[in-house]
Amino acid sequence: MPARLEEREREITAQAETMREQVAQLTAQLDEPGRATEEVRITRKTLLGLPDPGPPAPPAPKLPDHPAYQQIMAVFTAADHPLRARQVCEAMDLAVAPNNGTRSGRKDRNRPTKAKVCRHGIPALNCKHVIGKH
Repeated sequence: MPARLEEREREITAQAETMREQVAQLTAQLDEPGRATEEVRITRKTLLGLPDPGPPAPPAPKLPDHPAYQQIMAVFTAADHPLRARQVCEAMDLAVAPNNGTRSGRKDRNRPTKAKVCRHGIPALNCKHVIGKH
């Protein structure tokens, strides 16, 4: 019986040693993600400490090479105040069309009368064209 007890003691000791080795391997494997997690924390802390670079600068717009564009820009550069289109044309010695109060350059003085005729239902005029877009 003592021989069996000794044999059993050796088996238990061998099993315990095998388990200790497995525990050591698992501990090493468990330490690897812990180190990786710590490296990620350090990286995050470092990145959050850096100043914000802001959005990238948009590319410069491509400007026309046409000579008229260059002349217009020269007029604006030489001016010391904002300019209207008429002033730009005058500075470039271009002809300026007269402005008589309408977009087309002429005023329809009879339009209110035509509208009044249409309101009263006189069928002599096609009212759609009289009051419609000008």
